[in-house]
Amino acid sequence: MPRPSPGQPALATIVERFTRAQVVVAGDFVADEYVYGETERISREAPVLIVRFESSELKPGCAGNAALNLAALGVRVRAVGAVGDDGLGEGLLAALARGGVDVAGLQRVRRRPTESKTRILAGGRSTRRQQMLRVDRASAEPLPERVQARLAATAERLGRRAGAVLASDYGSDALGAAAIEGLRRVRRAGVPVCVDSRYRLSAFAGLTMVKPNEPELEAAVGFSLKAPGALERAARVLLRRLGCEQLLVTRGRNGMSLFRPGARPVHVAAHGSAEAVDVTGAGDAVAASYCASLAAGASPEEAARIANVAGALVVRKPGTATVGHAELLGELVRE
Repeated sequence: MPRPSPGQPALATIVERFTRAQVVVAGDFVADEYVYGETERISREAPVLIVRFESSELKPGCAGNAALNLAALGVRVRAVGAVGDDGLGEGLLAALARGGVDVAGLQRVRRRPTESKTRILAGGRSTRRQQMLRVDRASAEPLPERVQARLAATAERLGRRAGAVLASDYGSDALGAAAIEGLRRVRRAGVPVCVDSRYRLSAFAGLTMVKPNEPELEAAVGFSLKAPGALERAARVLLRRLGCEQLLVTRGRNGMSLFRPGARPVHVAAHGSAEAVDVTGAGDAVAASYCASLAAGASPEEAARIANVAGALVVRKPGTATVGHAELLGELVRE
């Protein structure tokens, strides 16, 4: 007979324990820079709009956003990764520190630009600013081997002392082969290691949890999820290939599904009835809250249900946002 689903009060008790949990976030720390302005006229130099600068702001992106989500949930967070020895890197470190993240494990690499995404948002007077252009900066050279070795050693050392580790991989090279092998040793030492990887799920075999969305799952297994039963078939294939313990598939308006070897799938309907305002960063919020839940002693199903609520809360907010500890707790108590 299936075990009954955990109720909201039980989930709230887990969230209350977040303030005693510690999570290491290892991965690709990126500076999200936003430049705001007002469109004035067409340039004489080229058929483009002239934007009069008004303001700018810098937010931690990718692994940085996941780390901020964990800190907002009340978790003690230690970051492991690399930034450039430049102004953007300095701003990124400062923004993470202001958000409550321990940045001692972030290495500044000389003569290397901080990976960044600069978005130009502009519009007419008294109108909402909309994105017009994005400029990405990233080094064409891989991280030096000595830096990768230090990152791998730091991730393993800090991970062994943590309640859980979140590997946040956005396609840069902060998580190389040595770092992933170190995370496997952390897992074998009994610490849960959760993975959120956009492009290379297959590299993260032998860890605790992997969190693809449906397109990422399709790409990983090589067949469509549209046929009846294809979702579960794809999930079982990936579970076997990766040798992981948990596969959490995020499914947008259809909620999420949790798969484990030898267990029936758990399908969790999307939380609440409010329409999504912006899905930017929702995956980071889900990965962070799931990882925090495991660090606080939750079962995989409890972690999935907490992550489902956190994800629903963050998509109600514009832009890259986080969910606070009191906010998540209040939502669970209210239900």
